[in-house]
Amino acid sequence: MKARHSAHCVEGAEETVNELRAALAKAGITLPSLGLDPVSLAREAPCPLVELGRCSVETARRLAAVLR
Repeated sequence: MKARHSAHCVEGAEETVNELRAALAKAGITLPSLGLDPVSLAREAPCPLVELGRCSVETARRLAAVLR
């Protein structure tokens, strides 16, 4: 049961990352390092964290403008 829950959490996190990637792409923004944090997946019971990663200053400006 615990393994199923963990797998469900990871699948949900992957779906969320894909949705975020698609939404950012619609706004013309790419975060090259966007993905799941591998360290958070290495736990016995994974609790995924989304790694937004590093981006250029220009990308950060565009992201801030979209969020305003």
